[in-house]
Amino acid sequence: MSLKNPLYHYKTLSYILTKIRQAATDLLPIILVISFFQIFIIRQPLPQLGEMIFGTIMVIIGLSMFIEGLEMALFPMGENMAQALTRKGSLFWLLVFAFFLGFSTTVAEPALIAISKEAAEIAALGGLMDNDPKTLSSYALGLRLTVAFSVGFAILLGVLRILLNWPIHFLIIGGYILVMLMTTIAPDEIIGIAYDSGGVTTSTITVPLVTALGVGLATAIRGRNPLLDGFGLIAFASLLPMIFVMGYGIVVFGI
Repeated sequence: MSLKNPLYHYKTLSYILTKIRQAATDLLPIILVISFFQIFIIRQPLPQLGEMIFGTIMVIIGLSMFIEGLEMALFPMGENMAQALTRKGSLFWLLVFAFFLGFSTTVAEPALIAISKEAAEIAALGGLMDNDPKTLSSYALGLRLTVAFSVGFAILLGVLRILLNWPIHFLIIGGYILVMLMTTIAPDEIIGIAYDSGGVTTSTITVPLVTALGVGLATAIRGRNPLLDGFGLIAFASLLPMIFVMGYGIVVFGI
């Protein structure tokens, strides 16, 4: 269809407006809750109302573009790479790809960087380490790398589960039993950080790529059901950081 065709422009504009409307609908509950408490509970005018409205509009537009990008690029890319590596028949490269996919998408996660720096500062204020920039940076970096490594290992483990048809509930239940046991011996200062690190790893990039990897892998392997076997990798990515971070705390602070 020609770019000069008015029908083309009409369909494009209609498509864009539909995506923006869907994003606005997704954000509507958050807007309603904040507005309700601000108007009826706090009963104070919103500071810088114009900037907040403009920012909300930008969030809606950005969210619509982000979702469209996921559907156009990240989901197909993850599925295609999983299927291509499976057809290649190389278990080694498939596992290497799974590990580095989890590691790379986590190590640069802004939320993880923020919580690592905050944890280092709080540990220094609590007298657990020297309050100097080098020590704080070293602790924060070690925490980041520990979480990133744990996510990479989690995705690798999830891929093995799909390949070998391991029951997911046994792995998850066993993992949380280990979490509870480690909680009893880990330093108190690291337990809360370890539990929070499990949620930090489920980022906006990690989740779609890892999900696409699992679905693509289950689709490519004969005898696997994408619905039953393709999902569950994110559960490992949330579980293993708790184990690894508590282990990191035991090494750094001692039992």
